[in-house]
Amino acid sequence: MSGTAPVVTPLPVGSAGKLSGGWWGVIALIVTEASLFGYLLFTYFYLAAQTGQDWPPTGLPGLLIPGINTIILLASSAAFWAGERRIRQGGVRSSIFGFIAAIALGSAFVAIQLLEWKNKTFSINSDLYGSLYFTITGFHLCHVIIGLGVLLLLLAWTMMGYFDHKRHVAITIGGVYWHFVDVVWLFVFSALYLSPYLQRG
Repeated sequence: MSGTAPVVTPLPVGSAGKLSGGWWGVIALIVTEASLFGYLLFTYFYLAAQTGQDWPPTGLPGLLIPGINTIILLASSAAFWAGERRIRQGGVRSSIFGFIAAIALGSAFVAIQLLEWKNKTFSINSDLYGSLYFTITGFHLCHVIIGLGVLLLLLAWTMMGYFDHKRHVAITIGGVYWHFVDVVWLFVFSALYLSPYLQRG
Protein backbone atom coordinates (compact mmCIF):
# COMPACT_ATOMS: atom_id res chain seq x y z
CA MET A 1 0.00 0.00 0.00
CA SER A 2 1.18 3.51 -0.70
CA GLY A 3 1.95 5.81 2.21
CA THR A 4 -0.11 8.80 0.96
CA ALA A 5 -1.29 10.90 3.91
CA PRO A 6 -4.97 12.00 3.95
CA VAL A 7 -5.76 15.64 3.32
CA VAL A 8 -6.87 17.17 6.61
CA THR A 9 -6.72 20.87 5.73
CA PRO A 10 -10.11 22.17 4.50
CA LEU A 11 -10.17 23.78 1.11
CA PRO A 12 -10.50 27.58 1.14
CA VAL A 13 -13.95 28.99 0.47
CA GLY A 14 -12.58 31.99 -1.39
CA SER A 15 -9.92 34.64 -1.38
CA ALA A 16 -9.59 36.67 1.77
CA GLY A 17 -9.26 40.37 2.49
CA LYS A 18 -8.42 42.74 -0.35
CA LEU A 19 -7.78 39.80 -2.68
CA SER A 20 -11.40 38.66 -2.52
CA GLY A 21 -13.75 39.03 -5.45
CA GLY A 22 -16.18 41.00 -3.31
CA TRP A 23 -13.53 43.62 -2.54
CA TRP A 24 -12.72 44.24 -6.20
CA GLY A 25 -16.43 44.12 -7.02
CA VAL A 26 -17.28 46.93 -4.61
CA ILE A 27 -14.32 48.99 -5.85
CA ALA A 28 -15.59 48.62 -9.44
CA LEU A 29 -19.09 49.55 -8.26
CA ILE A 30 -17.84 52.66 -6.48
CA VAL A 31 -15.88 53.84 -9.53
CA THR A 32 -18.95 53.36 -11.72
CA GLU A 33 -21.36 55.06 -9.33
CA ALA A 34 -18.95 57.91 -8.59
CA SER A 35 -18.78 58.58 -12.34
CA LEU A 36 -22.58 58.71 -12.55
CA PHE A 37 -22.77 61.18 -9.66
CA GLY A 38 -20.01 63.20 -11.33
CA TYR A 39 -22.03 63.40 -14.55
CA LEU A 40 -25.15 64.48 -12.66
CA LEU A 41 -23.35 67.22 -10.73
CA PHE A 42 -21.58 68.43 -13.87
CA THR A 43 -24.98 68.64 -15.58
CA TYR A 44 -26.34 70.60 -12.61
CA PHE A 45 -23.57 73.21 -12.70
CA TYR A 46 -23.56 73.41 -16.50
CA LEU A 47 -27.30 74.07 -16.74
CA ALA A 48 -27.17 76.48 -13.78
CA ALA A 49 -24.53 78.49 -15.65
CA GLN A 50 -26.57 78.47 -18.87
CA THR A 51 -29.90 79.59 -17.42
CA GLY A 52 -30.67 83.28 -17.34
CA GLN A 53 -32.96 83.14 -14.31
CA ASP A 54 -32.20 83.15 -10.59
CA TRP A 55 -30.77 79.85 -9.39
CA PRO A 56 -32.55 78.22 -7.64
CA PRO A 57 -35.71 79.90 -9.01
CA THR A 58 -37.52 79.53 -5.66
CA GLY A 59 -34.79 81.30 -3.68
CA LEU A 60 -31.86 80.15 -1.62
CA PRO A 61 -32.36 76.72 0.00
CA GLY A 62 -32.66 76.36 3.75
CA LEU A 63 -29.60 74.87 5.41
CA LEU A 64 -30.81 73.86 8.87
CA ILE A 65 -32.60 70.56 8.10
CA PRO A 66 -30.18 69.42 5.37
CA GLY A 67 -27.28 70.35 7.64
CA ILE A 68 -28.68 68.27 10.49
CA ASN A 69 -29.32 65.42 8.06
CA THR A 70 -25.71 65.61 6.89
CA ILE A 71 -24.48 65.26 10.46
CA ILE A 72 -26.82 62.28 10.97
CA LEU A 73 -25.47 60.50 7.90
CA LEU A 74 -21.85 61.14 8.91
CA ALA A 75 -22.63 59.86 12.41
CA SER A 76 -24.04 56.70 10.83
CA SER A 77 -20.77 56.18 8.99
CA ALA A 78 -18.82 56.68 12.22
CA ALA A 79 -21.06 54.19 14.07
CA PHE A 80 -20.50 51.53 11.43
CA TRP A 81 -16.74 52.16 11.52
CA ALA A 82 -16.80 51.69 15.31
CA GLY A 83 -18.71 48.42 14.92
CA GLU A 84 -16.25 47.12 12.34
CA ARG A 85 -13.35 48.11 14.61
CA ARG A 86 -14.86 46.17 17.49
CA ILE A 87 -15.10 43.03 15.36
CA ARG A 88 -11.42 43.36 14.42
CA GLN A 89 -10.66 43.55 18.14
CA GLY A 90 -12.76 40.48 18.88
CA GLY A 91 -15.75 42.30 20.36
CA VAL A 92 -18.46 40.77 18.19
CA ARG A 93 -21.31 41.46 20.64
CA SER A 94 -20.41 45.13 21.11
CA SER A 95 -20.05 45.56 17.34
CA ILE A 96 -23.75 44.80 17.01
CA PHE A 97 -24.59 48.05 18.82
CA GLY A 98 -22.50 49.99 16.32
CA PHE A 99 -24.29 48.38 13.38
CA ILE A 100 -27.73 48.99 14.92
CA ALA A 101 -26.83 52.65 15.51
CA ALA A 102 -25.61 52.98 11.91
CA ILE A 103 -28.88 51.54 10.57
CA ALA A 104 -31.02 53.72 12.86
CA LEU A 105 -29.16 56.89 11.84
CA GLY A 106 -29.30 55.94 8.16
CA SER A 107 -33.05 55.32 8.45
CA ALA A 108 -33.45 58.73 10.11
CA PHE A 109 -31.64 60.31 7.16
CA VAL A 110 -34.10 58.67 4.75
CA ALA A 111 -37.12 59.81 6.79
CA ILE A 112 -35.87 63.42 7.01
CA GLN A 113 -35.04 63.47 3.30
CA LEU A 114 -38.56 62.29 2.43
CA LEU A 115 -40.02 64.92 4.77
CA GLU A 116 -37.94 67.60 3.08
CA TRP A 117 -39.20 66.46 -0.32
CA LYS A 118 -42.78 66.70 0.94
CA ASN A 119 -42.27 70.28 2.12
CA LYS A 120 -40.75 71.51 -1.14
CA THR A 121 -42.79 74.09 -3.05
CA PHE A 122 -41.68 72.61 -6.37
CA SER A 123 -41.70 69.14 -7.91
CA ILE A 124 -39.68 67.18 -10.42
CA ASN A 125 -41.96 68.52 -13.16
CA SER A 126 -41.96 72.19 -12.09
CA ASP A 127 -38.88 73.44 -13.90
CA LEU A 128 -35.26 72.62 -14.73
CA TYR A 129 -34.05 73.12 -11.18
CA GLY A 130 -36.79 70.89 -9.73
CA SER A 131 -35.94 68.15 -12.21
CA LEU A 132 -32.25 68.27 -11.33
CA TYR A 133 -32.87 68.52 -7.58
CA PHE A 134 -35.15 65.51 -7.34
CA THR A 135 -33.10 63.45 -9.80
CA ILE A 136 -29.82 63.97 -7.92
CA THR A 137 -31.21 63.64 -4.39
CA GLY A 138 -33.42 60.71 -5.49
CA PHE A 139 -30.45 58.91 -7.05
CA HIS A 140 -28.52 59.34 -3.81
CA LEU A 141 -31.48 58.27 -1.70
CA CYS A 142 -31.70 55.02 -3.71
CA HIS A 143 -28.07 54.34 -2.81
CA VAL A 144 -28.78 54.99 0.88
CA ILE A 145 -31.73 52.57 0.86
CA ILE A 146 -29.63 49.89 -0.86
CA GLY A 147 -26.87 50.50 1.68
CA LEU A 148 -29.33 50.08 4.55
CA GLY A 149 -30.34 46.71 3.06
CA VAL A 150 -26.67 45.69 3.03
CA LEU A 151 -26.20 46.83 6.63
CA LEU A 152 -29.29 44.90 7.76
CA LEU A 153 -27.92 41.75 6.12
CA LEU A 154 -24.52 42.23 7.75
CA LEU A 155 -26.19 42.83 11.12
CA ALA A 156 -28.19 39.61 10.80
CA TRP A 157 -25.09 37.60 9.86
CA THR A 158 -23.16 39.15 12.75
CA MET A 159 -25.92 38.19 15.21
CA MET A 160 -25.86 34.65 13.77
CA GLY A 161 -22.14 34.41 14.54
CA TYR A 162 -20.84 34.40 10.98
CA PHE A 163 -18.08 36.93 11.71
CA ASP A 164 -15.20 37.19 14.15
CA HIS A 165 -11.82 38.91 14.43
CA LYS A 166 -10.43 36.69 11.63
CA ARG A 167 -13.44 36.43 9.33
CA HIS A 168 -14.93 39.85 8.65
CA VAL A 169 -14.11 40.80 5.04
CA ALA A 170 -17.83 41.09 4.21
CA ILE A 171 -18.15 43.71 6.97
CA THR A 172 -15.24 45.66 5.51
CA ILE A 173 -16.71 45.51 1.99
CA GLY A 174 -20.15 46.63 3.18
CA GLY A 175 -18.54 49.42 5.17
CA VAL A 176 -16.65 50.71 2.14
CA TYR A 177 -19.92 51.03 0.24
CA TRP A 178 -21.64 52.78 3.17
CA HIS A 179 -18.79 55.27 3.61
CA PHE A 180 -18.89 55.93 -0.14
CA VAL A 181 -22.61 56.78 0.05
CA ASP A 182 -21.89 59.21 2.89
CA VAL A 183 -18.98 60.90 1.10
CA VAL A 184 -21.06 61.32 -2.07
CA TRP A 185 -23.69 63.12 0.01
CA LEU A 186 -21.10 65.76 0.96
CA PHE A 187 -20.67 66.57 -2.73
CA VAL A 188 -24.45 66.57 -3.30
CA PHE A 189 -25.00 68.80 -0.24
CA SER A 190 -22.26 71.20 -1.35
CA ALA A 191 -23.67 71.43 -4.88
CA LEU A 192 -27.39 71.75 -4.13
CA TYR A 193 -27.36 73.62 -0.82
CA LEU A 194 -24.08 75.53 -0.43
CA SER A 195 -23.11 76.53 -3.97
CA PRO A 196 -26.20 78.79 -4.51
CA TYR A 197 -25.01 80.96 -1.61
CA LEU A 198 -21.54 81.22 -3.14
CA GLN A 199 -22.94 82.04 -6.59
CA ARG A 200 -25.04 84.88 -5.20
CA GLY A 201 -22.44 85.98 -2.67
